[in-house]
Amino acid sequence: MYCGSCLHGNTLAAALRAAGQDCTLAPMYAPLRTDEESVCIDRIAFGGINVYLQQHSAIFRHTPWAFDHLLDSPSLLRWATSRSASVRPEQLGPLTVSMLEGEQGRQRKEVEKLVRWLADIRPDVVHLNNVMLVGVARQIIRRLGSAVVCSLTGEDVFLEKLPEPYHGQALDLLRGRAAELTALVAMNRYYADFMAGYLRVPRERIRVIPPGLNLAGMRDSPLSHWERARVRAGVAMTAEPSPPAPLPKGEGRHPTEIGYLARVCPDKGLHQLADALKLLAADTDVPPVCVRAAGYLDAADRPYLAEIQRQMADASLADRFQYVGELDHAEKIAFLQSLDLFCLPTVYRESKGLSVFEAWANGVPAVLPAHGAFPEMIDDTGGGVLCEPGDPASLAAGLKRMILDPGFAAQCGRRAQQIVHGRYNAEVMAQRMIDLYESLAVNG
Repeated sequence: MYCGSCLHGNTLAAALRAAGQDCTLAPMYAPLRTDEESVCIDRIAFGGINVYLQQHSAIFRHTPWAFDHLLDSPSLLRWATSRSASVRPEQLGPLTVSMLEGEQGRQRKEVEKLVRWLADIRPDVVHLNNVMLVGVARQIIRRLGSAVVCSLTGEDVFLEKLPEPYHGQALDLLRGRAAELTALVAMNRYYADFMAGYLRVPRERIRVIPPGLNLAGMRDSPLSHWERARVRAGVAMTAEPSPPAPLPKGEGRHPTEIGYLARVCPDKGLHQLADALKLLAADTDVPPVCVRAAGYLDAADRPYLAEIQRQMADASLADRFQYVGELDHAEKIAFLQSLDLFCLPTVYRESKGLSVFEAWANGVPAVLPAHGAFPEMIDDTGGGVLCEPGDPASLAAGLKRMILDPGFAAQCGRRAQQIVHGRYNAEVMAQRMIDLYESLAVNG
């Protein structure tokens, strides 16, 4: 699937290179899948097939590296991952613990391969894109002397679903290994504060560096009603006539478009948006609205989406709820630019909110639950309104406010768009990261 952390890592690496840094992006487990041009190398560390086999059979912990290399073939790994291997924490307790044990775990051979390869590169800094990879840090620091930075990207959501005894074992290992890192990075103050307590590390060791987007193709000024109608209709964008030409038949009466862009699963809360849609449809003060959802759908979550669709059909709203599938980069931009409002009603406390920033980059205001990073994001950008978490009625009320006050909604979208283009772009993110790297290199 398109993974937010992987997309962020690819954007960062590309921006670091554009800023003149010598940066190598190496995927772990499987080839990187990104909706932008990938800048990663073909070499895959901790190839997923080898990791799995070494976990389940002692034989593969001693096989020749040349044999392992065959199993790390990008084409073979793409084939294997295309078969929807589970990443559900309920099934991954023993593997999670082993990976966090690093050189003491069942994948110790993979740690050795990684360290030897890095010895040839001799990096000043190694940046792990999530703290679940921290098992490799000890050997990198001890044997190479490189600084090791680790991003914090919502790992607690995964960890809290591990069954016991693996949950307790993994958390203890994570806390011990995190204390050895040179620095940690969070995308916002909320998650930095939370993870300082969760990992039991001093808060001053966690640097807050907000995410930055590759803004190519994203407009730096809001789309007009005429332009959004053109996007919805799939018509090529041209300069808006003055005075505006009549819209094609039916577009002027198009329902208000509420968009959702995230993995389709219970954690992301699409069912709450569907419940809010029912309330809006029953409210005679609200003009017609519809929900369009996009994002990765795992095979195990298809019954979840099917149940939402069944409920929409029972409420005679089947034509007002549409799942449009997973989108590539161009499709994602067109999707966002076609929306009037954006909503991501996560059940858990969001640590990143990257798709919200993408909506704002295209001038789309948002209605978000008041937990996790969202209050901080709304406070910083003015890009929308907050609702009570887990409350479809409150979510519907927030959406209703935006629908009935399009001037306010447009103001929110415009203000957030200006701030995202000015402060949440890839160039600003890369420079902040370079400043961190250089400070670690000097101190080291």
